[in-house]
Amino acid sequence: MIEARGEPLAESGIPKREARGYRDLKVYQLAYRLAMDIFKASKTFLQDERYSLTSQIRRASRSVAANIAEGYRKRQYPNMFVSKLADSDAEATETLVWLDFARDCEYLSQEHHRELTAGYEEVGRMLNGMIRHPERFTS
Repeated sequence: MIEARGEPLAESGIPKREARGYRDLKVYQLAYRLAMDIFKASKTFLQDERYSLTSQIRRASRSVAANIAEGYRKRQYPNMFVSKLADSDAEATETLVWLDFARDCEYLSQEHHRELTAGYEEVGRMLNGMIRHPERFTS
């Protein structure tokens, strides 16, 4: 059984008791952890990349978590909630592109690229489940 902060999670990634906030969402926790991992990894990128790849990958990865939080706060408006989740999914996809660049520029190892890619693919699956069933979060 998957747990968040020691509590059992329902299939939706939300604790079986009602979530107190976006930080209780498994998808938020994963997106935040991945963004922090990218931040740490991008510290080793060449200085020449500071205003291009480094900035882009950090911005996109942080936006995944930020859009989840913004959407969850507005979940009483189902259309806005779904829109922010879709924005988050788009940012996760953009992050995957920047990860490919980082790998191909040899800033990330193949293994680290695989780990981060797998994480963002999981975030995408979770977001798409939430988009398909917003009523589980908006009622």
